[in-house]
Amino acid sequence: MKVLVVGAGVGGLTTAVALRARGIDVEVFEEAPRTSTSGGGLGIAGNGTRVLSALGLDLPKAGVGRVCARFCLRTARGRLMRKIPIGSIADELGSPVVNVRRSDLVALLRDALADTPLHHDVKVTRYDRVGAGVSITCAAGRTYTGDVLVGADGIRSVVRELSTGGEPVREHGYICWIATAPFEHPRLPPGGAVHYWGTGQRFGLIDIGHGRAYWWGTKNTPSRRPLRWAGGKQQILDCFEGWADEVRQVISVTEDDAVVSVPAQDRPFLETWGTGPVTLVGDAAHPMLTSLSQGAGTAIEDGHALAHHLAAGPDPVTALRRYEAARRDRTRWLVSASRRLSRLEQLGHPLTAGLRNLVIRNMPSSVIRRQNITPMRYEPPA
Repeated sequence: MKVLVVGAGVGGLTTAVALRARGIDVEVFEEAPRTSTSGGGLGIAGNGTRVLSALGLDLPKAGVGRVCARFCLRTARGRLMRKIPIGSIADELGSPVVNVRRSDLVALLRDALADTPLHHDVKVTRYDRVGAGVSITCAAGRTYTGDVLVGADGIRSVVRELSTGGEPVREHGYICWIATAPFEHPRLPPGGAVHYWGTGQRFGLIDIGHGRAYWWGTKNTPSRRPLRWAGGKQQILDCFEGWADEVRQVISVTEDDAVVSVPAQDRPFLETWGTGPVTLVGDAAHPMLTSLSQGAGTAIEDGHALAHHLAAGPDPVTALRRYEAARRDRTRWLVSASRRLSRLEQLGHPLTAGLRNLVIRNMPSSVIRRQNITPMRYEPPA
């Protein structure tokens, strides 16, 4: 069996690593001309780190990222609202939450591919059924043939568009800024993660090790319409005027060209991920908002589960449908839960935002624990 994987992000590379581990031939195709070394970070929750460990990729042992040992919620001005028991949650699940720079995780996955072919600057324009298999055609005119095609090419997946048609990308009325920067601060201890909740705005500050921090910020757009950000770092600083000192400090020390801005986006959940020898993983199948920090984790789960099902049976098409059936309910729930939490986090009226913060401060610890551990509960196929 040979599998063609389109997309060399976290989902595509994990899929390729998992397929290789099962002895399945794989070839990866990426539209970008080279691997990006910029961009922000990722929180890989316990479900994701558990799967990576099953593939022989222990992030802490590899020196990639920082185990999250402390997690708290604060107000915009820095007042503590709630501590999240992230350490004991990791102990119960038997796998840590690890905060990483995206490019460092991608580099680790690429190293794990060893001599697996990975082609950059390849834009797929179509695919065709060829007997029981499939071929892809690239913009340069070259074709590649395999038994299975996997679209791991993100929220605007070409493979998804060609396979199932395209529901429009849905935007949720706020902008996201993400970046990494050299940064240390007393309120950000080693292994620390802090989320600041304001009115129609949020900020995240996360230690990723080696004296660096990953940060993200959000802001509702006027009339909740999509925003194409054209400002710079000073404009972002203006948006967080009056916020906690560490929030403004980390923005200030970040290089202007290190900040990436994207609208908050997902898509209507896709019940059918493919037909015949074609399927999807990660954001190509089920893009979700970032509120639960499960986008990367579920892409990692997908890649591992797909390899399991392809290795378990002689018929690739049957294996793909079994993979999709196994993944559908969990990913549908996570997409919906991320959307609900996003609405709560981005409340734009001072009264409702204040009530939300009051509830967070007084919520029973058992409820806080359950809300945070439930998305991380996942049993990989053996």
